[in-house]
Amino acid sequence: MVSSSAPRTIPAFQPARFIAIEGPIRVGKSTLARFLAEKLHARRVFDCEDNPFLRDYYEEKPGAAFRTQMYFLFERQRRLREVNWDAPGTVVSDFLFEKDKIFAYLSLDDAELKLYERYYDLFAAGLPRPDLVIYLQARPDVLEQRVRKKADPAEVQLSREYLVQVSQAYEHFFFRYTASDLLVVNTSEIDFVERNQDLQELLRRLQQPVKGTQYFLPLGLGPQEG
Repeated sequence: MVSSSAPRTIPAFQPARFIAIEGPIRVGKSTLARFLAEKLHARRVFDCEDNPFLRDYYEEKPGAAFRTQMYFLFERQRRLREVNWDAPGTVVSDFLFEKDKIFAYLSLDDAELKLYERYYDLFAAGLPRPDLVIYLQARPDVLEQRVRKKADPAEVQLSREYLVQVSQAYEHFFFRYTASDLLVVNTSEIDFVERNQDLQELLRRLQQPVKGTQYFLPLGLGPQEG
């Protein structure tokens, strides 16, 4: 009796079903999320852009930090819970829920933080975890240029020192991040709007698996992974 075995079939690559995009202010999260959602025919979850306390926070008004943070916390969990996760297809979010803590630790005092963490644990329970997080980086001077170019009245007063502080907090957070596969993209020399080639190269990269933490740069700017 001759036994034979069929060759093993390698499963086809399946793109991430839930993709979250993160990074500091004006790094390009919303732009990339929009492009990805269009390309992948995905449903998109928008971050909160109408926080009524945000301007007071930027102006450092007393109590504004806690009000701002609690509003963001509630709105972000609400938007994620409203998604029908049983429906087929990809979901692209321009925020990662866990990043809410980055700004809480930067801006809240000890008493506020203690109360915030109780609500955070309550709201975080049962939320879906992304299959892939795309972390967009940029140098603080690049972020500052983009803030000035955007000329949002609530943002133009942001100092270089604040942008440095936020950037460093993101670096610290994602250096230790292991909850999902992570693709790190340095956008200091990338422009997804003005240079379509940059966008197309990233889209091609996303057609391949991302395992653990990997790095991406468009061709000509450096190595793609490390």
